[in-house]
Amino acid sequence: MHPSRWGNPAEAAALPESTRGLVELALGVRETPAVEQVSLPPVGLADDVLSELRELLGDDFVLTDDEHRRVRTRGKSTPDLLKARAGDLTDAPDAVVRPATHGDVVALIELAVRHHIALVPFGGGTSVTGGLVARREGYAGVLSVDLIRMKGIREVDKVSMTVVLEPGLRGPEAEALLAEQGLMLGHFPQSFEFATIGGFAATRSSGQSSAGYGRFDTMVVALTMATPQGTLEVGSSPANAAGPDLRQLALGSEGAFGIITAVRVRVKALPAEKVYEAWQFPSFDAGADAMRHLSQNGLMPTVLRLSDENETALNLASQSEVGGDSAGGCLMIVGHEGVSVAARQALVGAALGELGGTRLGEERGAAWAEGRFHAPYLRDSLLDVGVLVETLETATFWSNRDRLYKAVTAALTEALGEKTLVLCHISHVYETGCSLYFTVAAPQADDALEQWLAAKARASQAMIDADATITHHHAVGTDHKPWFAQEIGEVGVRILRAVKADLDPTGVLNPGVMIP
Repeated sequence: MHPSRWGNPAEAAALPESTRGLVELALGVRETPAVEQVSLPPVGLADDVLSELRELLGDDFVLTDDEHRRVRTRGKSTPDLLKARAGDLTDAPDAVVRPATHGDVVALIELAVRHHIALVPFGGGTSVTGGLVARREGYAGVLSVDLIRMKGIREVDKVSMTVVLEPGLRGPEAEALLAEQGLMLGHFPQSFEFATIGGFAATRSSGQSSAGYGRFDTMVVALTMATPQGTLEVGSSPANAAGPDLRQLALGSEGAFGIITAVRVRVKALPAEKVYEAWQFPSFDAGADAMRHLSQNGLMPTVLRLSDENETALNLASQSEVGGDSAGGCLMIVGHEGVSVAARQALVGAALGELGGTRLGEERGAAWAEGRFHAPYLRDSLLDVGVLVETLETATFWSNRDRLYKAVTAALTEALGEKTLVLCHISHVYETGCSLYFTVAAPQADDALEQWLAAKARASQAMIDADATITHHHAVGTDHKPWFAQEIGEVGVRILRAVKADLDPTGVLNPGVMIP
């Protein structure tokens, strides 16, 4: 990806004139171009260490040039991008290393322990919570462990409907290889085009089809993880009662406990039909109640997403538009995938109609499906014209939804000022509750980084004070650690620290990330 922007550089574009006019009216426009040709700090690793790395992996797979180091610096949160745009790439790794096998990873960890070098597992670089910014102080250097060479399918079991995937496979690559077998994973987060299987597992990712296919951590039935104490292999059956589920110790561990080198995941047959349609509800409350009804009555579609009034009107995150005689209210996207979707579509449609929804048709639903991966590019275009844009997400029980929604909206508005635009959608739904995904836009202050960090702190504390989680699917990274500690409490923190101390006593695995 681009070192200081989201995604494919060829997809980057200036803000459309029509959108620019609206932005200027609502927030003001102030050109804030990114610094070009940023210099990187020199490589800090000793020559003998670099020689040992090259002997282990091969000369072509130990990279110390600025180009490779630059694009492995940090992730893609707004703070990450603001630092890069300002010319700050001080977190650049000393080298990018590319193991090809589980054995390579084991040997690389052993080398890092001996030389006290920090290891940062790197998949697609899409982290938005500081998960790729290891603590450098006290270490002989930092290596970005790029898993790009580990991108195969090791096993296909069509009887059990599971496959074993390597961690370096990007989302589209995995789905393409599975499609050759008539299979699919069905995991489509907004980062899908760039994020990897290993990243999905290490962050407990949730995709936009979670209503039908589930979260990634529910798809994983077994995994292999390399640690400084040896290899962890767990998952010998679809379910068991053999103590705590150690898969969940690795899933979401963000490279702090080990490096995941393979996952066995459940898969599905490729759907014969896909239908996406749009619905309109008179209010966010009415739409959320309809979602709750579907989830609690066995009527879940494959995709279920609801934008609040602001997001529906401004079209910043949903990439769909409600216009003409159907303007106003809240937009819901409902998607059905399978062998024969008509019956399910009719049942869900009847329920939504009875609950106050108005069907807007398949055209708007198809438009959302086509454009759902392009929204992050808009953030860069807005940053270029002096508009601070970021997202944050949480989850809670249905009975607490409105309280949480109002608390986070108020916290962001109070922190960023009266011109702040706060948008929200629900895109992950359960019988007991849902996620809330906020997008916020405000005029940039002179110090945009400090401006956002203050707003993020206010919103994060509002989540905890409202008895919600600090993150539903973005993971902890470094950004969420203070509130993660509040969420899990003193005993929870002690458990995580004890696991870290036992598995990684010298602390070389992604130091500073996730563990409070």
